[in-house]
Amino acid sequence: MRIASAGHAAFAAVMIAFGILGLVKGDFTVVWEPVPKTIPARELLVYLCAVVSLASGIGLLLQRTAALAARVLLAFFVLWLLVWRIPGLFQLSLVEGTWSLGKTMVMTAGAWVLFVWFATDWDRQRFGWATGDKGLRIARVLYGLGLIPFGLAHFLYPQPTAALVPGWLPWHMAWAYITGVTFILAGVAILIGVFARLAAALSALQMGLFGLLVWVPLVAKGSLSAFQWGEVVITVALTAAGWVVTDSYRGTPWLATRR
Repeated sequence: MRIASAGHAAFAAVMIAFGILGLVKGDFTVVWEPVPKTIPARELLVYLCAVVSLASGIGLLLQRTAALAARVLLAFFVLWLLVWRIPGLFQLSLVEGTWSLGKTMVMTAGAWVLFVWFATDWDRQRFGWATGDKGLRIARVLYGLGLIPFGLAHFLYPQPTAALVPGWLPWHMAWAYITGVTFILAGVAILIGVFARLAAALSALQMGLFGLLVWVPLVAKGSLSAFQWGEVVITVALTAAGWVVTDSYRGTPWLATRR
């Protein structure tokens, strides 16, 4: 096996789970949604996504296939951004379009970091701009940009967000706005390179705590709707991707600034 970091293992496990879930459901998992129901060969695309997820997740854990798996997964996510997410900004509602773009950007960032880590000489010769420090910068920019729609959603829908705050915490509306602000600030910090490692770590921690404090109690109660189950799954996936991006800053001081 080839485990570069705990984030790498978590990200691979998430992709394996998405692959299995997609094959069992026979439908797109939340990481690939939304996809128009009118597209031709939609069912074929469903199973393609599931197979790519499963094979890439397994491949990322094996030394001989990690580079190929990262390359394929990154290419697939980038294609998804170009074909569905960017056009979706003009076809979907503001929140749905930006949220979908943001989550795909974050997942792409995680895949890109793994591609940089496992890049072979063949990759570096042909895709030099996507490997090394340049590749990491692109991945981090995607991650920073992807966090901003998460924060904006808290301001556009403060009431539904506040309703998810655990009952034992006071000031539910304040928490809705605070977490929105922190997502935006983390995204900006990563984009400008000021306290970027700390911002990446705290954003991943915030997503993880959201899953722990909000979704785990609801799962325990057995009161989740299908939509909420999707939110549980994507929260885990985004946390894993954020973990990978945070790992990419190893060796960088927590309070470093790029002038």
